[in-house]
Amino acid sequence: MSGRSSILKLRKGLATGLLTLGLMAGCGSFDTRAPGALDAYSAQEIFERGEFELERGQGDDAAFYFGEIERLYPYSEWAKRALIMQAFSYHRDQDYPNSRAAAQRYIDFYPADSDAAYAQYLLALSYYDQIDEVGRDQGLTFQALQALRVVIERYPESEYARSSVLKFDLAFDHLAAKEMEIGRYYLKRDHFAASINRFRIVVEDFQTTSHTPEALHRLVEAYLSLGLVEEAQTAGAILGYNYQSTEWYEDSFALLTGQGLEPKSIGDNWLSAIYRQMVRGEWL
Repeated sequence: MSGRSSILKLRKGLATGLLTLGLMAGCGSFDTRAPGALDAYSAQEIFERGEFELERGQGDDAAFYFGEIERLYPYSEWAKRALIMQAFSYHRDQDYPNSRAAAQRYIDFYPADSDAAYAQYLLALSYYDQIDEVGRDQGLTFQALQALRVVIERYPESEYARSSVLKFDLAFDHLAAKEMEIGRYYLKRDHFAASINRFRIVVEDFQTTSHTPEALHRLVEAYLSLGLVEEAQTAGAILGYNYQSTEWYEDSFALLTGQGLEPKSIGDNWLSAIYRQMVRGEWL
């Protein structure tokens, strides 16, 4: 049975050796974490104790027991299974650095094993699950994207590839959302050039995200505020071509026509280049 199988279906019945360990651990005179305390127990007994701790929600304790197998029985089949379980236990305990370290060791030691895909997926999750905690620092988001891409490209037939694709899209959207947040901040304070730089990043680098229509509309607003009507009209033209049914196009259309303008590509600027690429298919 693979380590992943152990994760998905923890055993209901505990072996005699596990019960012995459980009773001894419950006794105040015996400390299973003391040096040498587990030396007399088999890898299977220690593994089952780790499963027991994991089942009762003690991820840190479970990781300790799985780590002891790696120490006491290195290079054994039990050590291999324990290592992936240790990575999972740390992740369950939200100890992401240690989860990532254990998952990376598994990938390094057993790159061809059937659980290598899951180890890579856990490594990616160790970044992905922290995205909402990073504020304006997007370093972990970029690392999550890179690790998820490895799962998608290296293990395309694995059961984790589809989930990785979904999470990749969400993380990518998250980066675009952060650019939009900063762009709106500048726009509200009439820092039009700074806001344009942020919205331009969304349009150029995050075209596939849900934030592109609003980014184009905000560009119309910012360029009109600066009196750069050709850029505003071109942004409106791109918006009308790709997102005509959105509220963002309606708002941009109202802004432009209110000043006697219309959405159309004019001039030779970065938006005109995008318009030629998107609408006319001209890439040179």
